[in-house]
Amino acid sequence: MRQTSLVVVANRLPVDDTVAPDGACEWRRSPGGLVSALHPILHHTPATWVGWAGGTGPAPSLPAVDGVRMHTVPLSADDVREHYEGFANATLWPLYHDAVEQPVYHRRWWESYQRVNQRFAEAAAEIAEPGAVVWVQDYHLQLVPGMLRELRPDLLIGFFLHVPFPPPELFMQLPRRAELLLGMLGADLVGFQRAQAAHNFAQLCAKVLNVPATDRRIAVEDRVVRIGAFPVSIDMAEMEQLARRPDVVARARQFRADLGEPQHMILSVDRMDYTKGIEHRLKAYSELIADGHIKVRDTVMVQVVVPARERVEQYQVLRDRVEHKVGRINGEFGRVGEPAIHYLNQPFDRAELAALYRAADIMVVTPLRDGMNLVAKEYVAARVDNGGALVLSEFAGAAAELTQAYLVNPHDLDGLKLTLMHAKEAAPSDVTARMTAMRDHLRGHDIQAWARSYLTALDHTGSLAARLTTD
Repeated sequence: MRQTSLVVVANRLPVDDTVAPDGACEWRRSPGGLVSALHPILHHTPATWVGWAGGTGPAPSLPAVDGVRMHTVPLSADDVREHYEGFANATLWPLYHDAVEQPVYHRRWWESYQRVNQRFAEAAAEIAEPGAVVWVQDYHLQLVPGMLRELRPDLLIGFFLHVPFPPPELFMQLPRRAELLLGMLGADLVGFQRAQAAHNFAQLCAKVLNVPATDRRIAVEDRVVRIGAFPVSIDMAEMEQLARRPDVVARARQFRADLGEPQHMILSVDRMDYTKGIEHRLKAYSELIADGHIKVRDTVMVQVVVPARERVEQYQVLRDRVEHKVGRINGEFGRVGEPAIHYLNQPFDRAELAALYRAADIMVVTPLRDGMNLVAKEYVAARVDNGGALVLSEFAGAAAELTQAYLVNPHDLDGLKLTLMHAKEAAPSDVTARMTAMRDHLRGHDIQAWARSYLTALDHTGSLAARLTTD
């Protein structure tokens, strides 16, 4: 295999296994945010993406996608159960999201997490040319930077955490906390979504590892590891272009017609996840109906929930609770042909989402904790008409940037109800002023700006960031 000057290491490869009309399997570039962020630079420099293809058993050999080579890492059924569903998503995920659900600790999960991280590190070490840049992504692979530095000390290693990083009092629960911190410190630059996360990390390194640490630098033996906040974003231009397409505009009109041409359409789009605040939101909406502040015929709510991690027990229980709550609300407040909540538990393609964003008067994004939440940014980007009100949780990373949104504490049901009514009854001039300001911010802080900012900080020569240009 030809060696490469840039290696991206992520849990999943940036491709989806799709079925062509003739029944054959095809691998196509997936539309995820990380893929969109890195595509411009990967398109202009020799690069390889290291990741899992999504199945179990031997790793498939995949063709290059848009000139980017794919290097697959195999996972067994046990690896998926213990590393991915276990330590990554039943231990780290809930802990990093303020322990909204109780984290589960099993020693065999940790052992699997170590094995899989070692496999990823060895794959990156095998294909990276001398002095290459390796960019490791997210909580699934926190040990990889340290392991990779042991194998290849010549490499320039970056690590970026896409989810929140918890305060010391929560992180200290982890039985293997020192090993995780040391793993991340194998990087030359550790990036977070928010400055508070970098602060939390520095405090923990000082406390657990007894090393000199500030919110910008941590001394580890004879090295200095830099840390900082690099808020991730979206491809603003791509979403704007999509939202302006005639078929998307027509589809948005059709959504309104299918809903009975309501005065107000409220929309939420979430993964099925207990961090997203779905149950709090449904309860607030149902109380507004019960109190007489909202009439089902005039104001409709569309709740889109994308299935996720369906084999993890906590997610199965959540889906049952959400669907029970939706059924109860519709049974109590709906009429024939007029459900109180239009509930859709299915994935949507990008064009359908853009049409929903254009159709919705109010977008409600109220996670209990979120590293960023790109749905909020997508809604803003799609509102090329400068309309639409964004109700946004204070605990989403996006709230630090989209300060003109109608911000709310999702744990405060009365406050959530008041904020929903405020957004519903806001003067058009207020809505337009807020949306215009948020759109102006996103234009200067899009996905390319994020990648350029991080890579410039990682690679002081500027050679990689310089290649981050649009065609």
